Amino acid sequence: MNPTRTSSRSSRTRRTGAPAFGSPSGSPRGSRFGASSAPSRSGAPRLSGGQGRRPAPVQGEFAPPKTITPALPPVEAFADLDMPKTLLAALAAQGVTVPFPIQGATLPNSLAGRDVLGRGRTGSGKTLAFGLALLARTSGQVAEPRQPLALVLVPTRELAQQVTDALTPYARAVKLRLATVVGGMPIGRQANALRSGVEVVVATPGRLKDLIERGDCRLNRVGTTVLDEADQMADMGFMPQVTALLNQVRPEGQRMLFSATLDRNVDLLVRRYLTDPVVHSVDPSRGAVTTMAHHVLHVHGADKQRLTTEIAARDGRVIMFLDTKHAVDRLTEELLGSGVRAAALHGGKTQPQRARTLAWFKTGHVTVLVATNVAARGIHVDHLDLVVNVDPPTDHKDYLHRGGRTARAGESGSVVTLVTPQQRRGVNRLMQDAGIVPESNRVRPGEAELIRITGAQAPSGIPVTVKAPAPERPKRSTSSSRGRRGPSPAARRAGSRRPAFAAATA
Repeated sequence: MNPTRTSSRSSRTRRTGAPAFGSPSGSPRGSRFGASSAPSRSGAPRLSGGQGRRPAPVQGEFAPPKTITPALPPVEAFADLDMPKTLLAALAAQGVTVPFPIQGATLPNSLAGRDVLGRGRTGSGKTLAFGLALLARTSGQVAEPRQPLALVLVPTRELAQQVTDALTPYARAVKLRLATVVGGMPIGRQANALRSGVEVVVATPGRLKDLIERGDCRLNRVGTTVLDEADQMADMGFMPQVTALLNQVRPEGQRMLFSATLDRNVDLLVRRYLTDPVVHSVDPSRGAVTTMAHHVLHVHGADKQRLTTEIAARDGRVIMFLDTKHAVDRLTEELLGSGVRAAALHGGKTQPQRARTLAWFKTGHVTVLVATNVAARGIHVDHLDLVVNVDPPTDHKDYLHRGGRTARAGESGSVVTLVTPQQRRGVNRLMQDAGIVPESNRVRPGEAELIRITGAQAPSGIPVTVKAPAPERPKRSTSSSRGRRGPSPAARRAGSRRPAFAAATA
C-alpha cells in the first residue's frame, strides 16, 4: 500500500535558506556534508564528564506554523484507518486496538501523505503514531541495495533501539526489512545490512553520515522521513548533520517531526522542510502529567549520600539521574557496597554494555539504574514508578524527559528531586520553566515522610556483585541426546549378539 499524497509536491525544491552543506550529487565520500563541526563518530560534540556544556538553547515557546489544508478528523479505532490488513492484524495480535490521542489524530493525515508536526509527552504513543504510517506507506515496495525507502532519525542509541523494538513486529507483518544504524556498534555489520537492501533505516545522524561517506548508503530514494525528538538533536549540536541528511532525501517526500517538547530550536527544521503540515499537540511542552507526582526533597548536603542509598534500597525499581559519568560510577559502586543491586548507564559504556544493563534493569536483575541524561529519552520500562534526580537537571526539558521514564501509557509514578540549600534557587526556576508545582518537604534519612514518598528503607549493608544471570538450560530431548551419545547399553548388548554377516553389513 502506498497511497497517493493529497498535497502534491512534484514541483517542490529543497528550501535551504542557509549555506549549503555540500552538493548531494557529488561523490558519496564526504562532499555531501562538508566540514564537520562534531569530531566524535556518533556525531555529537564530545562532552566532558558525561554532560559538559551543551549549546545554549533558544528560549521561548515554539510558534507552530499555520495549516492551509484542513486536517482529516481523528479516528477512535485502528480499524477505521486505511491500513494494510496484515498491519491491522498485527496490531490486534499485540493487543493494540484503540489508538492513543496522538495516534488517532495524526494517522489519518500521515497515511494520506501529509507532513506532520506532532508533540506529545513521553509514553503518549508517538512511535506508533509515525511508525504505522511509515510502514503502511512503504509496504509493497522493495529497496535496492544501499538505497532505503524510509528513514527515522533519532538523537540517541537507546531511542533508536526502542523505535526498532516497537516497529519490528509490524515491519515483519508487511514484509519490510528494518536496520538500526547507530554508533558504538560494528559499522561493518550495519554496512552489510544496507548493502543487502533494507526498506526502513532507524539511525542516529553521526553513524548514518559515516555510512554515506563510505558509499554504503544513499538517501535519494527515501520517500518518508521522520525526525523523532528533534529538539534534542538541536540541543546536542546535530542540526548541521540533520539538515545535510534531509537535503539528500527525495524533495517531494513526506516528512514527520515528533517530539515531547517543541521550542524555537526546531523552528528552522519546520520552516525549511515541512510543507503545509498537520499540527497536533497532545500536551503542552510545559506542565505536569496528571498521573505523575512531583516532589522536591530539601536535604542537608551531609545527609544526601545516606538518603540516596535508602531510597535505592526500596522495594521496587528506580532510575537515579546524576550529572556526570564519574558521579554515576561512584554512586553505583557505593550502592553495590551497601547491598543494593545497581548498574551504571552513561555515554562512556559501549553499546553492548548499555544494552545489557538495560536488559538487566527491565527484567529486575538489577533494581537501580544509575544514569546520566543518556537514559532520559528513548528508554521504556514497564511499571517503573519512581525516578530520582540525585543531581537536579539544569534545563526544564531535561527534567520533563527524565520524569517521562515513569507514568507512561496512563500508569502512575513519582519524580523526586533532591535539593541542597545551594541548589534551591535554581530548582525553583527550573520548576517554573517546566510549569510544575511540586510538593516540597524537608527530610532526613530514616524519616517517615521520606519513607512515605519514596519507600526508602535501610540497605542490608552486605556488599553485592552483579553478574550476568545464568542462562536457562534448554530441556534435552531424550531421543536426540541418546543419538549423539550413541546406542543405549541394551542396544549395544543386542548388537554384540548379532550374526557376523549382520555386523559386517550394518
